[in-house]
Amino acid sequence: MVVGRAARRAERAAKAEAAMGADAASAALDLLELVEFAWHDCYAEITPHEDVIDDILVCAGGDLARMISSARLAVEDSRDLRMAADARRAAEGPPV
Repeated sequence: MVVGRAARRAERAAKAEAAMGADAASAALDLLELVEFAWHDCYAEITPHEDVIDDILVCAGGDLARMISSARLAVEDSRDLRMAADARRAAEGPPV
């Protein structure tokens, strides 16, 4: 089943708000759409795997400027993004 960009945006809305706050959620979702365009141009895939989206949000740490850097890294080399996200997760400890 094909899922359109608007549906993916709607599915990610709560996650973006939780990670970035209500004020920045819309901008975060816009950035994730830009990631999809870049991802498609680089890898000929419609969208990155949802794990990559999660890693972007983890590395952002609620800061839009860090999210932009993380988004760029995701497209450039998602393995490096994964390492950064795993390090951040390890530093934060397990969820309570």
